[in-house]
Amino acid sequence: MPDASSIQSKMHRAGHYPLPVAQYLRLRERIPPLYGLLSINAAILAYTHRALAPGYLTLTIPAILIACCLIRMLVWLRPVSQRDLEADVAHRRMKQAIWLSLLFAMTFAIWALCLDRYGGPYEHGHVAVFVSVTVLGCVFCLTFLPTAALLICVTALGMFLVYCMTTGSETLTAVAINIALVAAVILKILRDTYDSFVELEMAQRELRVERRQAQALGDENARLAQTDALTGLPNRRYFFAALERLLETAQDQVFCVGLIDLDRFKPVNDTYGHAQGDRLLQVIGTRLIAQCDPSVTIARLGGDEFGFIVPGGPDEAEAIAQKFCTAIRMPARLGEVTVAIGGSAGISIYPESARNAHSLYDRADFALYHAKNHRRGQCVRFSDQLETLIRSEQALDSALQSADLAQELSVAYQPIIATESNQPVGFECLARWTSPTLGAVPPEQMIAAAERVGRAREVTATLFDRALDTLALLPHPISISFNLSGHDISDTETIATLLDRIERSGCDARRLLFEITETTLIAEFETARTVLERLRATGARIALDDFGTGYSSLSSLHQLPLDMVKIDRSFAPRLDETVGRRLISAIRNLARALSLECVIEGIETEDQLLSARIAGFSLAQGFHIARPMTLEDMLGRVDASAKAWQLA
Repeated sequence: MPDASSIQSKMHRAGHYPLPVAQYLRLRERIPPLYGLLSINAAILAYTHRALAPGYLTLTIPAILIACCLIRMLVWLRPVSQRDLEADVAHRRMKQAIWLSLLFAMTFAIWALCLDRYGGPYEHGHVAVFVSVTVLGCVFCLTFLPTAALLICVTALGMFLVYCMTTGSETLTAVAINIALVAAVILKILRDTYDSFVELEMAQRELRVERRQAQALGDENARLAQTDALTGLPNRRYFFAALERLLETAQDQVFCVGLIDLDRFKPVNDTYGHAQGDRLLQVIGTRLIAQCDPSVTIARLGGDEFGFIVPGGPDEAEAIAQKFCTAIRMPARLGEVTVAIGGSAGISIYPESARNAHSLYDRADFALYHAKNHRRGQCVRFSDQLETLIRSEQALDSALQSADLAQELSVAYQPIIATESNQPVGFECLARWTSPTLGAVPPEQMIAAAERVGRAREVTATLFDRALDTLALLPHPISISFNLSGHDISDTETIATLLDRIERSGCDARRLLFEITETTLIAEFETARTVLERLRATGARIALDDFGTGYSSLSSLHQLPLDMVKIDRSFAPRLDETVGRRLISAIRNLARALSLECVIEGIETEDQLLSARIAGFSLAQGFHIARPMTLEDMLGRVDASAKAWQLA
């Protein structure tokens, strides 16, 4: 076990040092020398009186007294235990030391005065020296126990003074008084020293308390600096600091970095206000913490984006990400309203994806970007193929942002024919974009890029202008079909632009056919119904495209203002099968019962066209009939068809 001084030093440094314990440990340094002083002085006094006083005064009694001193010395020299550092134990032992000091003072004083009765002037002087030196030495040793020092002075010197006065010796009396005065001065000095000790200890205690408070405040500030105030999760700073620490020790140990972005969070803010949006983020933060394994670091990076670090492989990280997304999808009660959102996730893998924090984050963001656009509500792992794909999309976005739409956009036309006469009754406008840097871009990629970069309204307006210009060139009653995306349907300004264009063009709106897909209707059903009613009010007709591929076909047919259904191209190959013909005929009969025109798409062969005619379809469209063509080719076909019809 450590000795008293080492424990004292450690306790001082640790700042766990109550005043009684400090006093007790200081005494442990001083009291053993005190007993040593008593023992040596007693032995010398007994030796000088060995030939003058009886044996019991020079041998027996001093032997007993010295033995008691040595025993007490050993007690104070024993190793310090943890119990000795308790304040009440230290206080009790110091109280015991006070009473023992009184007892030892009386005993040694009586013994010394008994010896003073023997011998001459030299021996009397020795007793006086013994009493004075021993008392003053003991007082110095008891600096940190002033009560004991005072009792020793009063007891020993008081007895010595009374003894000297009873002997009638003026010299001894003067010596005793002189010793008493010196002792009084020393006691005053020692008392001041003790008070200074107490003040110093209290000042150190207060300083330690202030340091602890400052340290606690610093720790709290450091925690707050790395904590998101809204959700209580670690923030972006903590996330990247934890990632950097992990990279320093990871070497080739596999771990994953993930990002989660909330789906449909903006409508909550827009509809219910930012306060409710903040409450939703708090709910999501609580759910993520509940789903989080202790080894996983989860943080809010800002807005509605969260990050997590998984010390494991991609399978484990993907499972955790899916748990997070499932928890996010659960409806959340916000006061009197209940909202439901989703979450998409992307993960990157160390060291496979990258070896530094910035690159790992970027690649996880790549994967998240892909999930948001193609696998919403799921988790996507980063891969080299994914990076190539996303960089292609970024190049596409960059090209469209700087594109001159009036010059680069064009329209191709695919005819819809009457199956009995093979004459075109309308043409579907198909968007085409030829970029100076990328070349021809597929329509679906162009529409997706336009929505990403915020130019969807411009694209739709430009293409619709082309369609209206074409309509003016076509003879009556040939119509033009124009496709509306889900983004178009949900954007009121886009619809207002289309209505304005129709009014200003002066065209016969009955020759306009707007096509909308069933999957778009499911996403924004109520909005779609309102928008379609506005368009139909102009006289334009509405067609439900790709019919049969959605999830609520009958509901769509009953509740929406429709004029036509276009059966998805996937049904056309089944015209060659008996069961397929029955299914398609049933769809046609349903449309006829609802007074809807019906077009079958995807006609690829002459046999399919014949089967469609036999099945009762009056309108058809497909590559066998004609592939998408330019404006010039379309007008040429119309002229040729008109001449052929006249000749017939």
